[in-house]
Order: sequence, then structure tokens, then C-alpha cells
Amino acid sequence: MATSDRFVRYLGSTKNLIGSVCGLAGLGLYLAGAVGSYWPFVVAGLYAAGALAAPPEKVTLTVADDAAAEAERLRADLDRLTERVAAHAGRMPPAAMVRFREIREVLTDLLARRDLLAADPDARYELARAVRTDLPEGFETYLNLPGWFASGRRGAVRRTAADELCAQLDLIADHLTGLAGRLLEDEARRMRDQTRYLRDRSQSEG
Repeated sequence: MATSDRFVRYLGSTKNLIGSVCGLAGLGLYLAGAVGSYWPFVVAGLYAAGALAAPPEKVTLTVADDAAAEAERLRADLDRLTERVAAHAGRMPPAAMVRFREIREVLTDLLARRDLLAADPDARYELARAVRTDLPEGFETYLNLPGWFASGRRGAVRRTAADELCAQLDLIADHLTGLAGRLLEDEARRMRDQTRYLRDRSQSEG
């Protein structure tokens, strides 16, 4: 089956088209009497020369497929991160857990919009950085500290590790919310335009 598919693709390829034109030229030479009984070799040789001289086929990058595959990988990484955070929920500041759930909701919604991600490589990079670097680093650094130190139960620590973790999550959440606003602005604009249209129509009919 794969061989048959390759053969069908070759029939429509640039190499076959140019080779066929050259081969027809060789056949024309035979009909014009320019070549004798060796005409089959001439036709075959011209076909081969044309096919070899033809430019290679352009490689079409399936951006949408690449974006979908990357979104799936990021979703799997996010699920694994969620499991790790949930396994240590007892050590996490309650405010951090609330903020993480909000961040996860935004990430899940954005990763589901593969049409938008396919058109915006920068957005894919920013989502990957949040899932694979920013969030894991903050949580892992926090969990590597002793619980009594992270929570600031002892000592005169002005800003505890729990405070720093919550601050980091706030910054990540703000950034992702801004990213979502940029990606979804076109749809939000269509909503506003529809509202304006309905309002104008209601006023004109009234």
C-alpha cells in the first residue's frame, strides 16, 4: 500500500512531469527521423535526464499538525505537574493551590485552541515556558525547603518562601491572562461587533 501511494505521488511530481516532457521530445526526434532504431534508448535517456535535472519537491511543513502534537505534549506535561503538586498539597500554601488551579484552567483552555497556536509560534513558546520551566521551578524550589522554613513559622523572615511562591504564581497568572487576551482578541471583537449590530438593529426597528 505504501509503495502504491509513493508511485501515485511520483506520477504527479515535478520530476515525472519534466522527465515526461523530455521523453516526448525524444519521441518527436524519432518521428522527425533524427534518431534511428535506438529511439527507445534516446527517449528513456532524455526522460531520466529531465527527471534528474528537475528541482526537488518542496517540503510542506504541516504547521497545524506540529502545533497539535506540541499541544498534546504540553497537556501531558501539565497533567504530570498537576499530579506532583497534588501529591504535596498538604505542604502547599492554600493561596498557591487556588492560584495554580486558576492557572491550570487558563493553560488547558489555551492548549485546546490548536488553531490559534498553529498561527502563533510565540504563544506556543510562552505556554511551553510556563508549563515546563516557570511553574515546575517555583514548586520544586519551594518543596526543597524544610516545611518550617518555607512557611516562616520560625525566625524573623520578612517574606517567607510561601509568599514568594504565591508572588511567582501571581506573575505567571497575569502573564497567561494577557496572552489569552491577545490570542482571543479577534473572537472578543466579534462578540462586541455582534452586540453593536443587535443594539443598532433594535434601535432602528424600534
